[in-house]
Amino acid sequence: MAWFRKEKRKLTSAARREVPSDVFEKCPECGEILYRNRLSQNAQVCPACGHHHRMEAEGYVELLIDEGGFTETDRGMKSSDPLGFFDLKPYPQRLAAAERKSGRGDAVITGYGPLEGMPVNLAVMDFSFIGGSMGSVVGEKITRAARRSEREGEPLIVVSASGGARMMEGVLSLMQLAKTSAALARLHEARIPYVSILTDPTTGGVTASYAMLGDVNMAEPGALIGFAGPRVIEQTIKQALPEGFQRSEFLLEHGMVDVIVDRRAMKGRVAAYLRHMLGLPEPAVEKSD
Repeated sequence: MAWFRKEKRKLTSAARREVPSDVFEKCPECGEILYRNRLSQNAQVCPACGHHHRMEAEGYVELLIDEGGFTETDRGMKSSDPLGFFDLKPYPQRLAAAERKSGRGDAVITGYGPLEGMPVNLAVMDFSFIGGSMGSVVGEKITRAARRSEREGEPLIVVSASGGARMMEGVLSLMQLAKTSAALARLHEARIPYVSILTDPTTGGVTASYAMLGDVNMAEPGALIGFAGPRVIEQTIKQALPEGFQRSEFLLEHGMVDVIVDRRAMKGRVAAYLRHMLGLPEPAVEKSD
């Protein structure tokens, strides 16, 4: 019977195959174990259940702008510490740590380039930079992008991902709500299209300003969108909140967003809306023989 027994061999640590911990990622929605490379190739959308994982700001630039066509603006702009703010650590230390983590000076990328051949201005928020919070630099860069759109007569697209206004800058951060809203009002008067894309999460002062002022407000599936947090609201009104409250599907049902679009179809849908608002013809479809 010993012939049928499989001898177990102990592998030395050198013989074991080392698999890096960052090769796989578990989908929080369906539990599927996914190759990160495959997830990246699918725009960070789970191929099993369609759950939209959070995507880096550069990913949205690549998703929306035609390959090789993006020109970044105001890259060197960085936040200062006007209030000398200190909580667990000085604000300048938080800024320095966020810059090392993200590789940029603040929580938004701005620039311009073609989207399906149409020139557009683009701003994409970066949640990894202090929760995508809106300070003076974020408000200024988005305002400059809106002014460039007005000056050049080109559409503006803003992709939001934020925890809201940056408390370390106090009232200076809150002033960005008015500044960005005023710049967008000028775009509206000039009849220049503005498309707002809301991703997970979009909350606080960003929701209360430019994120909800689009000619079209688009949201990704399952995105958390709101002003105050659910716990604060429940404690204020002394009532339990409905199931799915502050998710994009709930907001669509109640008229707060215009459409929910799968990230993989986002570029085509944005292009279709822009062509409609600009009065441009649909692209010719090549007929197969």
